[in-house]
Amino acid sequence: MNMERVCIRGHFVDTPDMGGGLRSLADGLLILEQGRITWFGDYDEGRSRIPVGCPVETFPGRLIVPGLIDCHVHFPQMEIIGSYGEQLLEWLEKYAFPAEEQYGDQDYADRMAGLFLDQLLANGTTTAMVFCTVHPQSAEALFAAAEKRGMRLVCGKVLMDRNCPQSLQDTAEQGYEESRELIGRWHGRARLGYAVTPRFAPTSTPAQLELAGALMGEFPGLFMQTHLSENLAEIAWVRELFPGQDSYLEVYHQAGLTGPGAVFAHCLHLEDGEWELLTETGSAIGFCPTSNLFLGSGLFDLATAREKGINVGLATDVGGGTSLSMLQTLREAYQVCQLQGQACTPADLLHLATLGAARALGLADRIGSFASGKEADFVVLDPRATDLLALRADRAKSVAELLFSLMILGDERAVSHTYVAGKPAYEQYEQKNDA
Repeated sequence: MNMERVCIRGHFVDTPDMGGGLRSLADGLLILEQGRITWFGDYDEGRSRIPVGCPVETFPGRLIVPGLIDCHVHFPQMEIIGSYGEQLLEWLEKYAFPAEEQYGDQDYADRMAGLFLDQLLANGTTTAMVFCTVHPQSAEALFAAAEKRGMRLVCGKVLMDRNCPQSLQDTAEQGYEESRELIGRWHGRARLGYAVTPRFAPTSTPAQLELAGALMGEFPGLFMQTHLSENLAEIAWVRELFPGQDSYLEVYHQAGLTGPGAVFAHCLHLEDGEWELLTETGSAIGFCPTSNLFLGSGLFDLATAREKGINVGLATDVGGGTSLSMLQTLREAYQVCQLQGQACTPADLLHLATLGAARALGLADRIGSFASGKEADFVVLDPRATDLLALRADRAKSVAELLFSLMILGDERAVSHTYVAGKPAYEQYEQKNDA
C-alpha cells in the first residue's frame, strides 16, 4: 500500500469546541497525503476528490475520532500502576522513587520506553506529555522510541536536587546542562518537543527552579510540566520550604515557569489568586481524575477552569493513575464532575481528550481534530467490542449516546486501530474461537 496517500471512509466524530457539541459525519471521507489531512467532509461530496489509484480504507460499524492526547503521564511508573494503600507523599517514597532508580540503565530504559509507547498506541493515545526520570538516558530512550514510531511526543528529564533519594538527585547546574543537551538533540526534531520538568517545588531548590526558568527564556517554544496543588500535605510542605511566596503557583511564576506551553497537573486545591494567575499567564491544567481518586487527593473543579477560560486537557497520570486507557479516564472524569454537580456532556469529554488537550499543549494547530492541514492521528473505536458494549449500542438513540457508552464501558478492547501521521500504528486482531 502506498502510505503517502490514503483515504479513510467511515463514521467520524470530533468536537469543534468545549460546549460546542459533537460534529458527526455518518459517512465521511478523510483524504491524507504524507501524514496530513488534505480534505475532510461527506463521502458523497468528496468521492470525486479521491486521487486515482488511492486506496480507500473503510470501517463500517465503527466510530473514528481524533488521536487521544494524554496531558500528563509518567513513563517509568507504568510498572507500579495499582500499588496499594498510600497517599501522594508516602506513595512517592514507597513506590515511585524505587521504580525510577532503575532508569539509569540505558538498556532497561530503552526496553521500557518501547513497551510504554506500544501500550499508549494500543489504548488509542497518539500524543502524550511525559515525565521521564532524573536520568537523561530515560529521556533519550523515550524520544528515540517515539521517533521510530512517528509519534508526536513531549517529554523531559526530571529535575530534582533535594528531598528525594540521593540516587535520583541532580544539582541545579547538572539539571540545567543535561536538559540543555537534550533540548539541542531532540526539541523540534521529527514530531518531538522538550518539556522542562521540575518534578514539583518541594524537590527543587530555588536555584534549580531559577535555572529551569532560564531554559524557558533561552529556548522559546519549549514546554514546561510539573505538579501543582495535588495534596494538602504537599501544599503545607511548599509553604514551609518557600515561606516568602504568596502561593504555591507563585513559586513557579517567580521562576519564570508559567505561560503558554506550561501544563500544571492536578490543581485540586487552588486559591482564588492562583486561578487568576493561571488565567493571566495562559498556563494550562492537566486533569488527572483516576490518580486524584486513587491517591485520595481530591476533586478537580472543571467548571471553574472553564469559566475562567483556562485550557484543560485530560491525563492518565500513570502510575498514580489506574489505567493508560483514555476511555477509562474519561469515565472517571465524568464521575468527578457528577460528584460536584457539574455538567460534562459526551462532547465535553471527547474535547478534553482531543482538541482541548491539544490546546492545553499549544498544539491545536497540528492535532486534535479533523481539520485540513492537521497531522493525521486518529483512532478507530468499536462500539460493539464486548458483549455489554454491543447490548448498549443496540439501544443507543444518538451518536452522543453511543460515544458515551464507549467512555463508560470501554477500555483498550474497544480500540480497533490507531493511526499515527496517517500510518497504521496499532491494530487489534480478534481472537477466533474455532471450537
